[in-house]
Parts: sequence; structure tokens; C-alpha cells
Amino acid sequence: MAQVILGEDELLESALRRFKRKVSGAGIFADMKKNRHFETPAQKRKRKEIARHRERRRMRNRGKRFN
Repeated sequence: MAQVILGEDELLESALRRFKRKVSGAGIFADMKKNRHFETPAQKRKRKEIARHRERRRMRNRGKRFN
């Protein structure tokens, strides 16, 4: 759980910005979006397979940029 403690002279807007940063850094928004709808096991396999291909392509192309 993300938690932000308000300073003495801190404005609410700045504390809200810090809270949003902590929440996005902790991956809470991504987790909420992922669990928003039910996903069948076949859909889950397909999504993970696409993510694996994307990651492999990214790792393969990473070395080509520096040559």
C-alpha cells in the first residue's frame, strides 16, 4: 500500500503528486488494469506469449543499436 505523510507546510497538490508517483512506481495501476476484466486461460497464454516475443525482439535488437 502506498502511503504519503503530509509535511507541515506542504501543499495538498504536491503531496498528491508524490502519492501518484509512488502508486505508479509500485505498479498498482498496472495491476488494477490487468485485473479489471476476467481473462480466460487461453487469453492469458496468448498475452504472455506476445509479451515473451516482444521482450525477445527487444533484447535481440538491443545489441544492434550499439554496433
